[in-house]
Amino acid sequence: MKISIVIPVFNENESLPDLKGELDKNLSAYPDWEVIFIDDGSSDGSTEYLADLCAQDSHYKLIQFYRNYGKSAALSEGFKLADGDYIITMDADLQDDPAEISKLVGKLEEGWDLVSGWKKIRHDPIGKTLPSKLFNFITRVMTGVKIHDFNCGLKGYKKSVVKSIEVFGGRHRYIPALAGQRKFTITEIIVNHRARQFGETKYGGSRLFHGFFDLITILFLNRYDQQPLHLFGFFGLISLHLGLIVECVVLYFKYGLGEPFAKHMALLMFGIMLIVIGIQFFSLGLLGELMARTAQGQENRIRKITHTG
Repeated sequence: MKISIVIPVFNENESLPDLKGELDKNLSAYPDWEVIFIDDGSSDGSTEYLADLCAQDSHYKLIQFYRNYGKSAALSEGFKLADGDYIITMDADLQDDPAEISKLVGKLEEGWDLVSGWKKIRHDPIGKTLPSKLFNFITRVMTGVKIHDFNCGLKGYKKSVVKSIEVFGGRHRYIPALAGQRKFTITEIIVNHRARQFGETKYGGSRLFHGFFDLITILFLNRYDQQPLHLFGFFGLISLHLGLIVECVVLYFKYGLGEPFAKHMALLMFGIMLIVIGIQFFSLGLLGELMARTAQGQENRIRKITHTG
């Protein structure tokens, strides 16, 4: 059994020596292991430190980005290079405790495909914890994956998981959701979370909005990519029904109360607008169905050609 540790790094030079010492201590119990650092465009000396470390110790490997691409891109490249049976991810800021690696591996050995860390007791400012609680609640409800901390850096995966999912944009936050959609088994364990010792957090308040749009993208692409009419038709039905209700109210004012149309022209136009929008939603759904069927037909032909070859 081989263990791969994947760690994105962005301007964490002060933390890296301590992190290296803790990794050596906690990985010494495993006969075969590797640590893959992904330098995400650091400018504080982290790149030089990691390059020297990897030159001196074959257990350590470095992927270097020449500019900052983000955590999703870093994890994606790390997953491609990792060849361990179990892959553990963590952050480089020392807030994730390397002593938790053995717990994650233990859970994976029980048969789980993905084990997510839960920072039940957090040592972060309230400006970071409150948005995180909101984000986790919304994600839990929308995806149906019942874990408490989607964005915890400490996670453990079987190799089959990281090799079968695509991580880009801001999708690193939703890896458990992506894995759940592919029917992998998921659990969580409470992990130790430590206060930041060096530097400042790299995450701003805008990540909440980015995360919301990423969630919509994931739900649409993975749930409705083959049945777009189910999504657009749902909104189309709502809009059509609301438009018809509004028009019925206008007709009641005209023929029930004897009031002229001119008095309720704004309401009349609003109802017509809702009906038109509903029809447009249905049209988009039908176009999506045609595109999905065409793409599926092309994929089937490719499979047949490949099989014949």
